[in-house]
Amino acid sequence: MSNVTNDANLAIGIDLGGTRIKGVLLDMRTGKILHKRITPTNDGENSNWKSVVAQTVHYLKTTTVRPIRGVGLAAPGLPTTDNSAIACMPGRLQGLEGFIWTEFLDEPVRVLNDAHAALMAEAQFGAAKTASNVAMLTLGTGVGGGLLVNGQLYQGFFQMAGHLGHISVDADNEQTDVTAMPGSLEDAIGNVTVSRRSYGRYKTTYELVDGYRQSEPLATLVWLTSIRRLSVALASIANAFSPELIVLGGGITQADDALFGPLQTFMDVVEWRPSGKKTTICKAHFEDWAGAIGAAAFWND
Repeated sequence: MSNVTNDANLAIGIDLGGTRIKGVLLDMRTGKILHKRITPTNDGENSNWKSVVAQTVHYLKTTTVRPIRGVGLAAPGLPTTDNSAIACMPGRLQGLEGFIWTEFLDEPVRVLNDAHAALMAEAQFGAAKTASNVAMLTLGTGVGGGLLVNGQLYQGFFQMAGHLGHISVDADNEQTDVTAMPGSLEDAIGNVTVSRRSYGRYKTTYELVDGYRQSEPLATLVWLTSIRRLSVALASIANAFSPELIVLGGGITQADDALFGPLQTFMDVVEWRPSGKKTTICKAHFEDWAGAIGAAAFWND
């Protein structure tokens, strides 16, 4: 195994997804991506994602003669307490649970949740780099999240902290999410439920937002209902955690003004603002490469 060089400024970041694996060689002083690689893969029994990760790491190592601090790997699921593996990820990426990447890659590896990795990217090099207490939500197929407390990623007991998509915004809803939470935020706004929420009229958030922009009544009702529930969730997070900043990332934020305009209107109604205190909500700086950047940045301690 390569020795960890504490004064090395480079790290490799890997974002492991079911359909694509993204890798970066990152300068941890500046956040600059020196080299990157993306490889399609398949989430299934015959998937080659482990070998693709190894190939990506090998390729990125060959692009420099400088020492590399280590490899950070972002993946869905709950990591072990020592961040050496994913401890819990049922139903996807078979073989991921308990897999020790340090042994497989013969490199020092730190593993973290993919939404936590996105937060690390924003906290060190992006929209939250000047803040110490931050909540981040990734709005996509589902809703992930992370918490930064006093400048440090807060993973919590069993590394479950920050699963903000699984808080309830409608406790009487009979529909439950993957964690058995009734009326979760993920269920309210995640891309995975668009068809059900729109009675089969729209298949994706992109189609739903397009209908909203054209003032189609059903699209308007469904979209604004989702954003209102998002505002309730964000106001609840602000009440419980009192962050300086809430960062929103993920594909749904590509709706831009169609999301952030109504969201601010609803926040003006539901947010508690003693002495005029108002939580800043902003769009994430990084997009597709946030997971890989944040995974590499996890070595920056």
